[in-house]
Amino acid sequence: MTNEQHAPMIALRDLKKAWRGKPALHGLSLEVQKGEVFGLLGHNGAGKSTTLGILLGQVFPDAGEAFIDGLSVQRERAKALGKTGAIFEAPRFYDYLSGWRNLEIYTSYSAKVPRAKIEEVVEIVGLTQRIHDKVGVYSQGMRQRLGLAQALLPENEVILLDEPTNGLDPEGIHEMRELIKKLNRERGLTVVFCSHLLVEVEQLCDHVVILNQGRKIFDGRWADLATDKRQVRLEVDDWPRAAVLLGESAGVSVVEAGVIALDEKCATADLVARLVHAGVRVSAVEPQRRNLEQIYLAMTHSGGNGDQS
Repeated sequence: MTNEQHAPMIALRDLKKAWRGKPALHGLSLEVQKGEVFGLLGHNGAGKSTTLGILLGQVFPDAGEAFIDGLSVQRERAKALGKTGAIFEAPRFYDYLSGWRNLEIYTSYSAKVPRAKIEEVVEIVGLTQRIHDKVGVYSQGMRQRLGLAQALLPENEVILLDEPTNGLDPEGIHEMRELIKKLNRERGLTVVFCSHLLVEVEQLCDHVVILNQGRKIFDGRWADLATDKRQVRLEVDDWPRAAVLLGESAGVSVVEAGVIALDEKCATADLVARLVHAGVRVSAVEPQRRNLEQIYLAMTHSGGNGDQS
């Protein structure tokens, strides 16, 4: 394969940006591969929206450059964004017009889109039955779906989603998540999913970047964040005694009351047998997997480990 075939769909090179003298990005660099669902994580003020604003050409960086499919957003904005759609901040529509008419108006700004293409996208996002209703009567979930339909038109290959599940109930969040998975699976879309809802990103994205105060503190696969040690939750009748026994065992460390971390060579069954032999009754043993929220909080509360790309 040629180097061009390996080129990332999105590349950020040493982006720096300050607002009124306060740095928002400190030399951010990252890559998103074609067909990837990529998670950009961070608390409010971490630099997520500034990053997306630069990618969409709405914010000009103080230094560095952003590329989409090899084209510079700063130097060739129209070409770079030619096949890029976005839900950036809250989708805005004309409430007194139908969803269909809103899509017609927005697509007319870029290129004339055939009726059949709009119908296809409306069906994909599940709005066929309500697309001719006024947007003013839409629920928040329906508005988000209409925003996603707009982001997919005319034939975009990249979509940038800024907090797309904001304001949705649990059912709406699940539906939006499944819809994004379907679009990636069936259409090969490259998706950048920007959120502070860490559980959502964990379920959607394999590759994640974590930002903290404008700095990248992790860049890699989700699996790389969860392979250090196994954790096990134990229910016992005498935790203080169990903690002493477990602390004397090689390869075992106590994380918190009822939770231990084990090295690869340490067998859970052997530890349970030791506890039972010592007279500690064990009523439950449950493997635990550190979730992204725990990892994120550990990194950000410690100030981060620096760029781990």
